[in-house]
Amino acid sequence: MTNFPNSQSRRDISYRVHGYSNLKLHETRGPTIFVRGEGVRVFDDDGRSYIEGLAGLWCASLGYGQQRLINAATKQMGKLAYYHEFAHKTTDVTIELAARLIDLSPVPMSKVLFGNSGSEVTDLAIKLIWYFNNAVGRPKKKKIISRIKGYHGVTVAAASLTGLPYLHDDFDLPIERIIHTDCPHFYRYGRSGESEEAFASRCAESLEKLIIDEGPETVAAMYCEPILGAGGVIVPPRTYYEKIQAVLQKYDILLVADEVINGFGRTGNMWGTQTMGLKPDFISCAKQLSAAYLPISALLISDRIYQAMVKQSEKLGIFGHGSTYAGHPVAAAVALETLKIYEDENILDHVKKISPVLQDGLCNFNKHPLVGEIRGKGLIAAIELVKDKETGEPFESKYKVGAYLQMRIEQKGVILRALGDSLAFCPPLIINEEEIKEILAATAKSLDETLDWVNAGMPT
Repeated sequence: MTNFPNSQSRRDISYRVHGYSNLKLHETRGPTIFVRGEGVRVFDDDGRSYIEGLAGLWCASLGYGQQRLINAATKQMGKLAYYHEFAHKTTDVTIELAARLIDLSPVPMSKVLFGNSGSEVTDLAIKLIWYFNNAVGRPKKKKIISRIKGYHGVTVAAASLTGLPYLHDDFDLPIERIIHTDCPHFYRYGRSGESEEAFASRCAESLEKLIIDEGPETVAAMYCEPILGAGGVIVPPRTYYEKIQAVLQKYDILLVADEVINGFGRTGNMWGTQTMGLKPDFISCAKQLSAAYLPISALLISDRIYQAMVKQSEKLGIFGHGSTYAGHPVAAAVALETLKIYEDENILDHVKKISPVLQDGLCNFNKHPLVGEIRGKGLIAAIELVKDKETGEPFESKYKVGAYLQMRIEQKGVILRALGDSLAFCPPLIINEEEIKEILAATAKSLDETLDWVNAGMPT
């Protein structure tokens, strides 16, 4: 960690507010300052190297220093640095990216709308769901269902969908029309003696009860990450999506697949939708769309949605949505080159080949006294820490055992992320076997150190 205080740290605490940080603690601790990256590694201003085991924030899929992406941005910057998409205008590279996304879509989609972040296209999807139901004469059908521990962003509507209390506390969220259903985490919420399939049925029954209690004529859509990401890397149980999609179809409720973390190879397929068997009406994506080299996001919509939008915009005289930087040509050029790299370098095949090294390696920790569950798909995974391995009893949140483990691993040159007492793994897709083994070795040693700390009474 950067020694504090130094001049850079002092400037940071004077002028910056850091998300997902304890602001008071930051005033005394200061930041770790990163100055460069290469491959899967980043380097701080003391010259220390770290494997970036969470791909930044689930996004730096091609690591750092990808010259093709640097060249794509430079070339487009010199050709046309900016243009907008208002009033029947666009750019050639934005058209090409939209066409490529439609070609890659796991289910038939009609059109693409661009944004700058996952949160932005989450809000956009909500707007379009409301717009759609007004267009088809269902003005009361406006409520959106999300899941406890689902994560969909931090803007007002997106944070309302996110089913994590710390995104709501004292922000006066969630807003009206946003409702939450059960978290599909079998290990944590399955009953004694209950099978995965029975748990999935119970989740579907609970969803249907929620819809009936709210009034099916008022419920418009459900938001789902195929694999829940920032809520703990939760893989829903077998038959879950089959059963909840049957409920949604029964009541004509739209499905939005949030592919912001899952998309572009993370789960071993191009889309988490393919891995988990979803048939959505909308697909949102961001993060790995540009390998995090520039901000860009996209919302793919079905033809049913688009045709209603056309009808309504004709009635109103205009489609009243747009943003200054949506479809920015430089970001679009980088995203398009990113998709070409995925294809040229057979990234999906690499993920399928290398992911067992991560998943099987993590499974070796199943016997560790602190480990309750190992879960994941492809190159995304989590270890859940527990106080009692036999019962699954968690630690009290005040002890921050996950954060302690994260800190011990970071001291060994690996950056991961504690989500409560679940430790998340999401390395760049280009990672190799030796680099994964470095992550596993640091995790193994740090688990033992954390156990010693717990057994010593978790001294401060």
